Amino acid sequence: MTPALSRLTQLLPMPTTTSPAPTWDTAETALGAALPADYRELVEAYGGGFVDGYLLLLEPGCANDVYDLLKVSAEREEANASLWQFEDRPSEMEADGNRLVCWGTTDNGEYLYWLVEPGDDPDSRAVMVNSASGEEWERYDMTVTRFLVAVLGGEVRSHILWDEFPRATHEFRAATEMGA
Repeated sequence: MTPALSRLTQLLPMPTTTSPAPTWDTAETALGAALPADYRELVEAYGGGFVDGYLLLLEPGCANDVYDLLKVSAEREEANASLWQFEDRPSEMEADGNRLVCWGTTDNGEYLYWLVEPGDDPDSRAVMVNSASGEEWERYDMTVTRFLVAVLGGEVRSHILWDEFPRATHEFRAATEMGA
């Protein structure tokens, strides 16, 4: 267990049961991108689920398709492509071949992505947070697990994410325990 995941388990109670680990090769082929090792470890420990009644952690092939990383990421790529025909895109997306892969969303309509650059190291991808309006962006140069630790631990305060997130007492609800 990485130090970041170990710290996360101290902040965010783990579910009592998890679904089987995703078929990572299949997921990466469908995404056209390698997934970071910390994210794989995070999903194998927690699975897809709901953090503090607000943030949806996505999982490739999740049985509850609201939490399916493959489905949501494909929808977001299509939506962003349409939006960026008329709106400004983040400066990180100006470079040829850069793309965003969605790993999380919120009840308020914000999205959390990895910035995927051609030939990059999946384990050093930045986290990008997008407002519900699509106009505001924040960049965090840290892994998903480190980002969750920083937000839940109070080290990082996003100006995009809901003011009442995180809660004082953290809760994780597995996607498999909730209806679609």
